[in-house]
Amino acid sequence: MTTDRQWQQQRQRPETRRIRVYELVPVRRLGLEEVARRSGLHPDLVRRLVTLGLVEATRDSAGRLWFDRSAPRTLARVQRLRAGLPLNYASIGLVLDLLDRISQLEAALRRTGARSDDLPWT
Repeated sequence: MTTDRQWQQQRQRPETRRIRVYELVPVRRLGLEEVARRSGLHPDLVRRLVTLGLVEATRDSAGRLWFDRSAPRTLARVQRLRAGLPLNYASIGLVLDLLDRISQLEAALRRTGARSDDLPWT
């Protein structure tokens, strides 16, 4: 049983509990070498694209990069834009953001049933 003093000390102490997150379904992540092999890129270029923010990756406690299963597809998209347009990688990030935004707007239009040619541009 706790005394009043112990209860007051516990109440004044900031909460130090950590929240643990457990995955319901284990997700298979891809390592750097696997992503580089699947995308046909050198691992150093993949690291550079992660640094530029063009592809998302997480680091484990040992500092290794781990990617989502969609990373090779994203890297292929980056490479297609790089080959097809005279843009640097920083500009490609902006193009990717704009293309994602356009996809979201088109999906919203489809949900409402409106056609894009029915809406005014201004």
